[in-house]
Amino acid sequence: MCGLVSKYINILQLVRTGTIFYFLFTIFDKRVSIFASNTSSVKENKSKYKLVVSHVIDRIGTEEYKNGDRIPSINDFRTEYGLSRDTVFAGLRELMSKGIIASNHGVGYFVKSTKVKTGHHIFLLFNEFNEFKEDLFNSFMESAGNGVTVELYFHNYNRKVFETLVNDANNKYTDYIIMSGKFQGIEPLLEGLSGRVFLLDHFHPELKGKYSSVSQNFEKDTYEALVSGFDLIKKYQRILMVQQDEKEPLERYDGLKAFCNQHGFDHDYLAVTAGRRIDKGDLFIVVKDRDLVDILKQAELQKLTPGKDFGIISYNDTPLKELLAGGITTLSTNFKLMGQTMATLINTKQVHTVDNPWKLEVRRSL
Repeated sequence: MCGLVSKYINILQLVRTGTIFYFLFTIFDKRVSIFASNTSSVKENKSKYKLVVSHVIDRIGTEEYKNGDRIPSINDFRTEYGLSRDTVFAGLRELMSKGIIASNHGVGYFVKSTKVKTGHHIFLLFNEFNEFKEDLFNSFMESAGNGVTVELYFHNYNRKVFETLVNDANNKYTDYIIMSGKFQGIEPLLEGLSGRVFLLDHFHPELKGKYSSVSQNFEKDTYEALVSGFDLIKKYQRILMVQQDEKEPLERYDGLKAFCNQHGFDHDYLAVTAGRRIDKGDLFIVVKDRDLVDILKQAELQKLTPGKDFGIISYNDTPLKELLAGGITTLSTNFKLMGQTMATLINTKQVHTVDNPWKLEVRRSL
């Protein structure tokens, strides 16, 4: 975990709160907290009076509150956020000290100035930690600019944890960047969030146009990659998608099927490759590196050569794949560019849907 921002972090402290561990880092003049959880119990991580401050500042930012508008009363804030009178007043006092609101005795509190210097306080939710998400995160932080604070969470593909983290984050951030993975039916959850919502990595066609997103379109990317490599692929008779984890997107196979149906290839979907004989003329499209190793071991047993007797395309390029078996052909998205693009979107008011570009890196295995 500590390697996540290893290029430029200074670790300040490690805190344990119940079953939640989190790390606090300073990144130049930015601040990021990293949370990892395998439980649905998430502790408050922000001073409670800040809920009042954020409520007003966020609504000024979205122009819901204008000069002279009345804001909720102390009792309204107490009811909405479950705060004590003293806590609410602490938030109001901070807003008054900044000249944002003023009080009218016996009437209530009003917006005095909409000239608020606001930065981005970001809730960033990843599905898991790996080297590709590390590249994405580092790129986002480097591109986000000054005045950005980020709190990074992981749901580890647990739907209950995902929903709990999102619900508990409501009203605490200016921006919510969500990497949901394959979870369906998330729109009602997102609609209730107080700030701007952005979607990351997994394409949700039903949400297109509602929230800005930068994502992989797994079906389209797989289909287009195979089309681009057709001259090398046409020598094979059958294309096999090797993908076993439930968390992996089935849209990859949809793209493969579309290509095979168009060009007359046989195709199949495999969950397991260990011990399975390789037929000459097969082309394997592999998601997990473990399956890649199993295929290469089996090829060695059968004295078959990748790129000659059978083919391999592996998802997500790594330096090792440049050397393995004389070079493994890879299909990858650019996670660094994904982070840069998301950093641009958070400063853009319009809703944009961005397909992150892919690249087929052709090597000897094809």
